[in-house]
Amino acid sequence: MAQIGSWVNAARLRTLPLSVSGIIVGTSIAAHQGYFNIVIFSLAIGTTLGLQILSNFANDYGDGVKGTDNEERIGPARALQSGLITRGEMKTGIIITAIATLVMAVLLIYSAFGEEDFLYAIIFFILGLGAIVAAVKYTVGQNAYGYRGMGDIFVFIFFGLVAVFGSYFLYALRMDWPVMFPAAAIGFLSSGVLNLNNMRDAVSDARAGKNTLVVKLGAQNAKNYHYFLIFGAVLCLVIYSAWTAREWSDLLYLFGFIPLFLHLKRVVANESPVLLDPELKILALTTFFISILFAVGLLF
Repeated sequence: MAQIGSWVNAARLRTLPLSVSGIIVGTSIAAHQGYFNIVIFSLAIGTTLGLQILSNFANDYGDGVKGTDNEERIGPARALQSGLITRGEMKTGIIITAIATLVMAVLLIYSAFGEEDFLYAIIFFILGLGAIVAAVKYTVGQNAYGYRGMGDIFVFIFFGLVAVFGSYFLYALRMDWPVMFPAAAIGFLSSGVLNLNNMRDAVSDARAGKNTLVVKLGAQNAKNYHYFLIFGAVLCLVIYSAWTAREWSDLLYLFGFIPLFLHLKRVVANESPVLLDPELKILALTTFFISILFAVGLLF
C-alpha cells in the first residue's frame, strides 16, 4: 500500500493554487455586486481542488501506462514512474477522487439552485460531468486528447471560462457578459502553465508519441504562442477594468504584472528546456497572486 506521502506527491500540491484562481476571481466579482454565499464558495473551492487532483492522478496514470514518463522526462519523477504507487492503486485513487468530486459538485449545484432552477441545475451537472471526464481523458485511454494537442483548449474552457464565469453565475444567477474578460484572462494564464510544461517536455513527448501543441508547433512557435497567452491575459484584464473599474483599488491586480513580465523575459531568453521547470511554479503562483490582488482590490 502506497504511503500518504506518495499520494501527496502525486496530487502535486504546487498546481493547486492555480486551480482555485478562477473561483477567487469569479467569487470576488459576484461579492462586489452583492452576491455571496459561504457554502457555495467552500463547495466551489472543494470541487475545483478535486478536479485538479483528479487530473494530476489521471495524468500520472496515463503517462505512466503509455511510457511517456521515462528517464528522459525533465520534471519531477511521477508516482507510477518511480514505483511509489502501483497501477491498481492509482486507478483506485482516480475512481475515489472522481466520486468525491462529483458528490461535491452535486452539493454545489443544489446549494446554488435548490429545486427551483432545475434547468440550470441540469446544465451545471453536465458541465461537472464534462469536467471530470476531461480531467481523466487528458492522458488516459486510446483517444487521450492531450496526445492530440487539444489540452490547451480544455484548460482554457474549464479552468478559465467555467471557473470564473460559472462560479459567478452560481452566486448571481444571471449573465454578466463582461465577466468573460477576466474568465478568458485566467484561461490564458492557465493554458500558459500547460504550455510551459509541454515546452519543457517537448523532446521526450515527441519520442513517446505525445503530440502536444508544442510538439506540433515547434520550439519557436511555442514561444510565440506563450507570448500570445500572456499578453492576451493582460489585455483581457485591462479591457475589463476599462469597462467596469470605479476606484483605483480596482486596479490593484496590476502589481501582479511585474512578476508576470519578468517571467516572460526569462522565457524569451530561454534556450534550455530544463530551465523552464521553475517557471511553471512561478507562472502558477503569479496567476494566483493576480487573482488575490484582483479580489482584494474589488472587496476592500
